Amino acid sequence: MNPLQQKIYDRFIRYVSIDTTSDPESKSVPSTDTQISFAHTLAAEMPQVGFQDVEVDEYGFVTGILPANTNKKAPVIGLFAHMDTVSDYNGKNIHPVVHANYDGGTLTINAEKKMFLSPQTAPNLKLCIGDDIVTADGSTILGADDKIGIAVIMSLAQYFKEHPEIEHGPIKAAFTIDEEIGAGINYFDVKRFAADFAYTIDGALMGEVDCGNFNADSFTIKIVGKSCHPGSAKGFMANPVRIAADIISSWPENKLPETTEGEEGFILFKDITGGLEKAEVQGIVREHDLTKFEQFKKDLLDLIEEKRRKYPAAKFELSFKKQYRNMRDVLRERPQAMELLEQALKENNIDYHLTQARGGTDGSQLSLRGLPTPNIFAGYENPHGPYEWMSMAWVEKAFHILESIIKNAVK
Repeated sequence: MNPLQQKIYDRFIRYVSIDTTSDPESKSVPSTDTQISFAHTLAAEMPQVGFQDVEVDEYGFVTGILPANTNKKAPVIGLFAHMDTVSDYNGKNIHPVVHANYDGGTLTINAEKKMFLSPQTAPNLKLCIGDDIVTADGSTILGADDKIGIAVIMSLAQYFKEHPEIEHGPIKAAFTIDEEIGAGINYFDVKRFAADFAYTIDGALMGEVDCGNFNADSFTIKIVGKSCHPGSAKGFMANPVRIAADIISSWPENKLPETTEGEEGFILFKDITGGLEKAEVQGIVREHDLTKFEQFKKDLLDLIEEKRRKYPAAKFELSFKKQYRNMRDVLRERPQAMELLEQALKENNIDYHLTQARGGTDGSQLSLRGLPTPNIFAGYENPHGPYEWMSMAWVEKAFHILESIIKNAVK
């Protein structure tokens, strides 16, 4: 690694040594105490790299500002990364492994478990020949999602502190909670943060810029049936379990996650509970286009109406809960964030493409609450599992993209 990559990596390995797994079943905010502990660790470190007015708020968000060092006009730019790691796979006792000067062949993650990465299983490794690749040891996630984002932001602040000759406007940092369970950013005080626009450093493939995302709602279908002895059930029983299965199997197969891609929407039926008295089906609706999104919801309502007629002895209830909306329109109406980002990508000779994320980020919710926030790559791939990896060259590129944005914002 070159010196800059080494500095970022050294921070990263310190951060991933701290368990910050979020918990989707928790009712507390943040969902785990370890996030609060890590928040205070970061808050103690931030003044050392130049941040002022550092605080940890009641929910565990960490914020600070690197004050402007020029009287020239410049926007207040926010930089976001989340502290939590996913609960889908073990995030404790992470031990990163560096595979130096990748030669384009197979990388061994864990020989005993027969865990390998290659261009056949991870095609984007072909773009990383000569890079230093980092993986975990096969027993945990790597945690690059999103602690490498935090490491980049902290290293960038230190760089500007050590180079006062570089003019920059106010830079605000926010390290956030519970991104992996889609709950934390709801508690973030956008108005108090008072940035003009921001960036989440939480994407994957180098050059990918998420400037749009799914519209998203969750839904719950409640079914109350009629139970009796199965020997005398004819003409009387309404079996909620069977009805739930009928609803799910009746949804079009070409509108499911496993049959769609790109900007195609879907409905995911993700959980069924119940028995002969009652049953509950939970799921999510996703679609980039708002008109199509509303049509998906109507189609589901129509399906429930169809089943209500088919099973008159049962009672049905369908409810939706808003999750997030597409940030694309906000970024078009207030384009400065994207203009500076695209300029920086071109200056750094990065072949980039603008994507509509098949999911949501903190940035999507921030944008819809008045803070335009596209999502840029952080340098990792295959998150949420033991095959997660990152290229330190990609990480360095993310650093320089942010550096260019901040420099170019000064007028």
